[in-house]
Amino acid sequence: MAEFETLSVGVMLWIICVMAVAGFVQGALGLGFPIVATPLIALTTDMRSAVILVLLPCLAAVTANVVKSGSLREALAEFWMMPIYAVIGAAIGTRLFITAPQFPYSLLLAAMIFLYLNLDRLGRADWPLLEERKKLFGVVFGVAAGMSEGTANVAAPPLLIYYLALGLTPSMLVQALNICFFVGKSTQFATLASVGGVGAVQWLATLPLVLVATVTVVYGMRVRTRLHSAAYRMWLKRALFVMALVLLMQYAYARWPV
Repeated sequence: MAEFETLSVGVMLWIICVMAVAGFVQGALGLGFPIVATPLIALTTDMRSAVILVLLPCLAAVTANVVKSGSLREALAEFWMMPIYAVIGAAIGTRLFITAPQFPYSLLLAAMIFLYLNLDRLGRADWPLLEERKKLFGVVFGVAAGMSEGTANVAAPPLLIYYLALGLTPSMLVQALNICFFVGKSTQFATLASVGGVGAVQWLATLPLVLVATVTVVYGMRVRTRLHSAAYRMWLKRALFVMALVLLMQYAYARWPV
């Protein structure tokens, strides 16, 4: 892993710009920070350094979303089990990844996203059974989100599909998403800080990036408040489409002959 103090001025400016864009996206949509920031920063560093650089700014962006997106009580009362399901799914997904690391998990997740988006385009994305048995489907989609995190390193798509199908209001959807994100990123931070060999000096070096992420996420949230519900849902579906494309590109890049 490259030491942060050895990064060139150009690389640091690139990282700051990426953090600003990722923070804005997180604020405007309520999700997207890691899937924007991690691959772009990994272009100029190694992947482990990218994960460490992104973690605390991402956690700060998620926390800002939770604090400033309205009352958390309703979302917690309705969806407090979702992070637990996601943790269970992450354990399963990690085990699957260890057992069969060459399986095209990202392709499977991208296919699921494209299927959902085409069902929506055909007017078949309304699932009355899901609304009638949302607790049961909460288990299914929560575990699926964790498995996606454990295998493809992205948890948002299954959660987003579930919450969109339930027809949540924008503020409720953002809170429900970020409850899971907060638990996941806090767990990741605790793991890296305790047994991951990441010292306090490295974490402190990312604090200026935390400030960049916090400022830009608040600005992005101001943009979100100007969107009506239909426009917000449209942008979320576009974000899902972009996530699917990113997953396809990651799969292709990983298998591109060197």
